[in-house]
Amino acid sequence: MLSSPTTLLEAQNYLINADPILAPVIARAGIATIVPHNNYYPALVESIISQQLSVKAADTITKRFLALFPGDFPTPGQILEKDIEELRAVGLSRQKGTYIQDLAVKVIEGTVRFDELETLTNEEIVKELTQIKGVGVWTVHMFLMFCMGRMDVLPTGDLGIKNGMYVLYELSEKPTPEEMEALAKEYNWHPYESIASWYIWHSLDNKPAIT
Repeated sequence: MLSSPTTLLEAQNYLINADPILAPVIARAGIATIVPHNNYYPALVESIISQQLSVKAADTITKRFLALFPGDFPTPGQILEKDIEELRAVGLSRQKGTYIQDLAVKVIEGTVRFDELETLTNEEIVKELTQIKGVGVWTVHMFLMFCMGRMDVLPTGDLGIKNGMYVLYELSEKPTPEEMEALAKEYNWHPYESIASWYIWHSLDNKPAIT
């Protein structure tokens, strides 16, 4: 199931009835604002650039990166025409420059096939995209939720979700990934784990900026 105005409304109504603790948050927040798109390759490049940076710093470096190339967004081939020092000159670390080039190589070689992702399960997409250097499970979970609009993703590696569960459900300590999964099951989040997570972020005013 993918997010759309109709399914987001269905998710809101379902979760209000399924989870009495989350229900007041949902009532305040209204319908979740997740608008999926299929600009998968640019989104993944930009997610690598933005890792461990503030939104402002990531935007600045992204603009400088894009200015290195003609057109709207560089192709994998254009990225590989630049050496690491040229990428570092616009503010990328050597490591991130290597990650972006690794993504470019894997797209060219066909190791990563963005045009086939929609046919894959969440688990298969995690397996495929984490082959890229610098792309971990958390990044893929954000990609699944905010780029692809998958509604059944529980990002157990996200600190905001962990903290939100701890506060909202008055837990005695920060939950482990297994405890997060158990809580989601106890409060009947399936098949809308992504949307429940969005409301958890909203409860902390800490929604991730993934586009």
